[in-house]
Amino acid sequence: MAKPTLKAVLLSPQRPLGDHPLLVAGPSLGTSSILWTQTAALLGKDVDVVAWDLPGHGVSPAATETFDVAGLADAVVDLVDSIAPGEAFHYAGVSLGGATGLQLGIKHGERLKSLSVQCSGAKLGTPEGWLERAETVRGQGTPVMIQGSAQRWFAPGFMDREPELSSRLLHALRDTDRFSYAFCCEALAGYDVRAHLGSISVPTQAVAGAEDTVAPPSFAEEVAAGITAGGGTASAVTLGGVAHLAPAEAPGHVAELLRNLITWSESRGAAK
Repeated sequence: MAKPTLKAVLLSPQRPLGDHPLLVAGPSLGTSSILWTQTAALLGKDVDVVAWDLPGHGVSPAATETFDVAGLADAVVDLVDSIAPGEAFHYAGVSLGGATGLQLGIKHGERLKSLSVQCSGAKLGTPEGWLERAETVRGQGTPVMIQGSAQRWFAPGFMDREPELSSRLLHALRDTDRFSYAFCCEALAGYDVRAHLGSISVPTQAVAGAEDTVAPPSFAEEVAAGITAGGGTASAVTLGGVAHLAPAEAPGHVAELLRNLITWSESRGAAK
């Protein structure tokens, strides 16, 4: 399978990399780095935040052939090596971005300092459902997904409270390349790392939204349990009033969780 090309956006202040911990942030299907803007602003004084976009989303070029979630993890490592060669980094990702994080932990654990898997799981949906969605979007384009995504992405009342942010996220979906979106769906159809969670040794937090129907809290608990069963360190936390896009819906809570995880992981590394 091909390894896609990914591009990223720096969401923290412009400054030399290396003086602060590096956090690489991954998006959910149909969104872009916009998802992380508010959380990154809260972390920016202490952490360098680089947010990558899925193929055909945001600033990343469209995909021309099929790839899998492990390929996305490989592409994230290539991206980091292009800006900080060989450096270890903290990682946080939402939904498909979170699935990519689990693959990073399984395949590239030596590069990670910590892992935050948000609104995601070791398996998401059904292969049949993803393949059906891929076919629909290839034929009708991403705008066909806007209504359903708005219902899945946001907890009740969020769009009324945050009309500008929710509109920007839905516009990102509308502007996504239909074929790249379909390739992402096909990658999710083949994604299932439940049997491999025990190989993840990096400190991990699994974050769920209490209102998330795509990746409910039980998914986060399954991730944490699978990692700890293999001897790793992991915890699960559920955020009230949050559906599927935790960094946009609860940036303060997510920033606090990440700051605590990054600080603990950095101090743990310094003590070795």
